[in-house]
Amino acid sequence: MTAELETATHRDRLRRVVIDPVSRVEGHGRVTLLLDTDDHVQEARLHIVEFRGFEVFIQGRPYWEIPVMVQRLCGICPVSHHLAASKALDQVVGATQITPTAEKMRRLMHYGQVLQSHALHFFHLSSPDLLFGFESEVGRRNIVGVAAAYPDVARQGVLLRKFGQEIIRATAGKRVHGTGSIPGGMNRHLAPEDQAQFKRDIPQIVAWCQAAVELVKHLHHTDSVLYDEFGTVPSGLASLVRADGALDLYDGTLRFRDANGRIVLEGVADHDYLQVLDEQVKPWSYMKFPYLRQFGPDHGWYKVGPLARVQNCDVIPSPLAETERQEFMDYGGSEVIHATLAYHWTRMIEMLHCAEVISELLDDPDLLSGELVAEGQRTHEGVGVIEAPRGTLIHHYRVDDNDLVSWCNLIVSTTHNNQAMNTAIRSVARRYLNGRQLTEGLLNHIEVAIRAFDPCLSCATHALGKMPLVLELAEADGRVVKQIVRS
Repeated sequence: MTAELETATHRDRLRRVVIDPVSRVEGHGRVTLLLDTDDHVQEARLHIVEFRGFEVFIQGRPYWEIPVMVQRLCGICPVSHHLAASKALDQVVGATQITPTAEKMRRLMHYGQVLQSHALHFFHLSSPDLLFGFESEVGRRNIVGVAAAYPDVARQGVLLRKFGQEIIRATAGKRVHGTGSIPGGMNRHLAPEDQAQFKRDIPQIVAWCQAAVELVKHLHHTDSVLYDEFGTVPSGLASLVRADGALDLYDGTLRFRDANGRIVLEGVADHDYLQVLDEQVKPWSYMKFPYLRQFGPDHGWYKVGPLARVQNCDVIPSPLAETERQEFMDYGGSEVIHATLAYHWTRMIEMLHCAEVISELLDDPDLLSGELVAEGQRTHEGVGVIEAPRGTLIHHYRVDDNDLVSWCNLIVSTTHNNQAMNTAIRSVARRYLNGRQLTEGLLNHIEVAIRAFDPCLSCATHALGKMPLVLELAEADGRVVKQIVRS
């Protein structure tokens, strides 16, 4: 019997558990677990089951439409795509250096977006698990339950997100899918009345961000075993850093570390990403698996996002967040922290940093006046890289002589984390599901691991309570022996 037939025969003897869809995340995903006769987990996979095709259907469109079009990839972080596309197309219009006013307006927009996205994810999507417990009553595990039990926490989460959304409105023109950033710069200044209101609000916003960091630190210290071990995924780290090694969410060069924290690649410019990265395709998911070419697909995958960024940089260039970063690094001692739940801690540190940056930017007179658009020698190609809330985002375009997009490549943040998420759910499944009777609470452990990465699984935004979960445990012949429905 060939190895392929042996594998197929072995898989036929396994039982399949399906989580479809994964809830409290952006978009649709499905998890499948394969269990042997002793209920031991043999395989765990996260499937991305939607195919959007953005890279194809924007071909033939005028380049100036692209920063608005690609925002439709996501309803949670459209600003990231808006700005990544604009940065790439800056190069096409010859704006190798945009004006100070345009860059500061873009930064204000971007940091407002990261702040609101981090607040949404932590307070609305993840805090119910963290505050009530992974196996708590399912009816409480939502923002409504948090508001009832922890009204101050819920209120702060809502108002933090509102502030970030107002920053986006003032800089992009709308809270969702704005038009403020264009190839070569921006098309608006900050209105004086918006500046005045934001300056009145920002001290309270900074204080609430500090409180959020304290909350998540308290959770870690209260149950350090769970938070240090749950879904731990040793891997490399990747993010943008400034020329001096500082954290920068808008611009910089790519830095890669290995799982032990050693820098393996430094100073990779945006247009050189294809020289160092490759992508693997697997038949069971529409989402690719990126990896560092020099290490290959088995050893070259890595994590992105807050957990990677906070440990990949040398310093956070704002005093309050840098103090918190140093405490986080001290928590890990001399080791890189790979615990999946530590994403929440670093996410709140970044939210605090965003508030500090916004506070500083609001005092800059360039936001209210100054040149908005730059141009220069036209080219036919551009690459834009930005740190989206979920991690490194890459947009790459080629434009023909008729100003139409002829080719596009997008590597979104969640794609970079694909292998890490699959490894995390496999670890959690084997730790918590092996030999156990299937329950909704145990099932939620898998979803908790996925949520920690704050994945954006598609372009769609779903309303609370509109994503029912049906779990079936079936024999190899397809006979359903147990079903759990969560609506």
